[in-house]
Amino acid sequence: MHIVDFLSGSVAGACGVAVGFPLDTVKVRIQTQKQFTGVYQCAVETISKEGVHGFFKGMSLPLTTVSLTSSVVFGTYRNCLQCMKQARGAEWSPNTKLEIFLAGMAGGVAQTSVMSPGDIVKVRLQCQTESLREGARRFRPKYHGPVHCLLSIVKEEGFKGLYRGALPLMLRDAPSYATYFLTYATVSEWMSASSNKKLHWSGVMLAGGVAGMAGWTVGTPMDVIKARLQMDGTRGPKRYKGFVHCIVETVRAEGAAVFFRSLGINCLRAFPVNMVVFFTYEVLTGFLRTAPESDSPHIGLE
Repeated sequence: MHIVDFLSGSVAGACGVAVGFPLDTVKVRIQTQKQFTGVYQCAVETISKEGVHGFFKGMSLPLTTVSLTSSVVFGTYRNCLQCMKQARGAEWSPNTKLEIFLAGMAGGVAQTSVMSPGDIVKVRLQCQTESLREGARRFRPKYHGPVHCLLSIVKEEGFKGLYRGALPLMLRDAPSYATYFLTYATVSEWMSASSNKKLHWSGVMLAGGVAGMAGWTVGTPMDVIKARLQMDGTRGPKRYKGFVHCIVETVRAEGAAVFFRSLGINCLRAFPVNMVVFFTYEVLTGFLRTAPESDSPHIGLE
């Protein structure tokens, strides 16, 4: 993977995290806490109890780890595309749609190992509705920040606790990234009328936004299971015995529709986030790279 792609992808991913984090916090709370019945009610209650800061709990760790996760995803994606080209003896021809799909899936699986620890810290802090400003009048927050949360999980649950929810995370990101890259390639090709001309910035942003929505549409059900497993036992006795039991109990108690409860906010968040991500990536890549490559842009679902 070229250093230009690493730098551009890292900065673009960080911008995406900053843009989408408030809605991501609302999404996680709706998925894991029954007292939140909708986007508006969750947002109003968060502001009234925690202030604007409540929407950004746990953001510092994703910002610092996005470079690593981006490099794994994009490096795996590009290397897989190149290997598949070489395997069919067509190194200079464009990749097929199937190759793009499979390479994106491989990137999603590969980044699970480095993303899982930061993701569980993010979810735990986002679901910590107690506020430090409430003082001794109410329960004090369990975690005082990302580092304290990380160390507390290791102390209480061992290192394996950092990978709680890793299976649904992988089952979320594998098809999500595959759908994401395929959608972006397809929409870009459609808008450029199969020509080799570079897309206008508005086309890049539109394709990125649509791709982000498509990826999250596929990944939302597993995102619900992931968040519930990551939060299980932190606010009382454990409810779930494992991945399959979590799915069964969730369907039994709340119906299958619960898997798509946060789909609307996921799509609402995904469109502007990935517009910003793609725009940032293309601007930085165009500035840093003297000889642009013909590969499709490699921006992730943040």
